[in-house]
Amino acid sequence: MIPLVNAMATAPISVPARRSRGFEVAIATDWAAARIGWAAALADGRATPFQRLVVMEAWFEAMAAQPGIEPLIVTIRDAATGAAAASLALVRTTSGQVRTIGFADLGLIDYNAPILGPAAPQDRTGAASLWQALRRALPSADVIELRKMPATIGGQPNPFALLDALPCALSGNVVHTGDDWESYHRTLRKTVRKELERSWRVFTRHPEATFKPVSDPAERRRVLAAIEEQQPLRMQATGKSYVLDAPSAANFYRNLVDAPEDDQTVTLTALMAGDEVVAALLGLRDAQDYIMVRISNAEGEWSNASPGKLIIDRSMAYLHERGYRAFDFSIGDYDYKRRFGVEPTPLVDLVQPLGWRGVTTSVESRARNFVRRRPALRRFANTLLRR
Repeated sequence: MIPLVNAMATAPISVPARRSRGFEVAIATDWAAARIGWAAALADGRATPFQRLVVMEAWFEAMAAQPGIEPLIVTIRDAATGAAAASLALVRTTSGQVRTIGFADLGLIDYNAPILGPAAPQDRTGAASLWQALRRALPSADVIELRKMPATIGGQPNPFALLDALPCALSGNVVHTGDDWESYHRTLRKTVRKELERSWRVFTRHPEATFKPVSDPAERRRVLAAIEEQQPLRMQATGKSYVLDAPSAANFYRNLVDAPEDDQTVTLTALMAGDEVVAALLGLRDAQDYIMVRISNAEGEWSNASPGKLIIDRSMAYLHERGYRAFDFSIGDYDYKRRFGVEPTPLVDLVQPLGWRGVTTSVESRARNFVRRRPALRRFANTLLRR
């Protein structure tokens, strides 16, 4: 959900590089000026697909112009060698009287993470030194919230997860297929396999039915328009709130599909019946990982073909042929994900006060986490709330 933020009275800041116990921290407040450095950090660093240049560029172009959002593009280096340790895309926002520093997210980024450079610490002592250097360099705020972080990034420990982080309420959902696609398919429940086979037969009864990756810029925009039309109808049917039609959020996804054709980060696949978009799946990928981001389908007369599950299955098969073996269904605990055999992957939150106003946020975060990890206590609290 995208929180509302109030305009800040303070002017944009510029923070020079600061040294602290082995690390030097520099903060840029303009994405356009920082993007070259971000691209350089990605070249020899570890990140998730959500930190790829086209994703961050799409986010800042859509979101950073809003009142009350101050970019804070952080670069941390080893003070002795100058080697890159970590880069973070942060923003400072204000809600009421509380100023918060957090990832450039606002409900649009499923996995928040630093880019880890060669000098990133891999133990708690080094992580604490990195954290201390970052805190000293940050501008004034009441609380820092680093949420939805993977515990590891590219097989390397996330130093911020080595600190006083708490389990996140959300988790990733990953399928590892192995090299043999058919062997993976046979691990699915028989009812699931039969349903996918039947769905494909039903779908392909249409004479112009096809699965296709969508690369043409004009067609990508047309398929996204279909997603924007189909998805809220589905959400309304399930009684869930829908916020992706907010102008800034819509612009973020439009920026994504308008990414340069030679950049393979943004992947759009579709089930088409002639010119009709029956189902579509927007995902992100890098050289190794593929993450599903946004899915929609036209129900009604197509419901018998289960187009939502079918577009997932066909997209996975298409990418498997191109060498992908890990398929991330992203955050959200939904039954259809379990049918594909996902395994939960934990995420963590690091929430710490930077001033007295941030203490309440930090305490509330810990209290929610405490209750969430105790099912009996959670049921008792829900009963009290209902009463």
